[in-house]
Amino acid sequence: MLALRIIRWTAWALVAVAIFVGTGIAVGWFRTEWLGQQPPGAVTSTGTPAVGGPFSLVNHRGERVTQDTFKGKPTAYFFGFTHCPEVCPTTLFEMSQHLKELGPDADKLNVVFVTVDPERDTPELLKTYLESFDPRIIALTGTPEEMAAAAKAFRISYRKVPTEGGNYTIDHTSSLIVTDAKGELVTLIDYHEEAPSALAKLKRAIRG
Repeated sequence: MLALRIIRWTAWALVAVAIFVGTGIAVGWFRTEWLGQQPPGAVTSTGTPAVGGPFSLVNHRGERVTQDTFKGKPTAYFFGFTHCPEVCPTTLFEMSQHLKELGPDADKLNVVFVTVDPERDTPELLKTYLESFDPRIIALTGTPEEMAAAAKAFRISYRKVPTEGGNYTIDHTSSLIVTDAKGELVTLIDYHEEAPSALAKLKRAIRG
């Protein structure tokens, strides 16, 4: 575990150096483990990789929402699915704990669960699924095309994996993407990142 953690933080350090050193020249990509893309060449940048963008989806109450719905507050986005056996319920449980620990500041943060399985995850199913977590968490779904567009905007990787009996599971990016009140990237929270570190990142996003 220690070796894995060292590798993770080393990778983060390399990305940070690539982004912030120089005169506006940055490598606009993250680890393929998180974003499912091969690194392009160096590009001119303001210093923040382009993650996030326009989307149009439906929340678990059946209401149409866009990226503008969540502007005005920092937002933690997590892409997953309700049939996920471990990563998704664990992440949402941990986010529920973070919201509790944030106290009154929790109301200054959006937490959004975006399904990568729109064929099964209807608004009704998502509403039932969220009953196990903090009521402030919002879930989004849509058509496969709408979901694919949202995943592309956030550089999320996902793919169906067939299982026995004609069913399937889904491999997907497991990190939380935290944006500021304008919808611009602040940080990522890795799956199973230590709770104090994750909480500190959320507090930093809330402080702006």
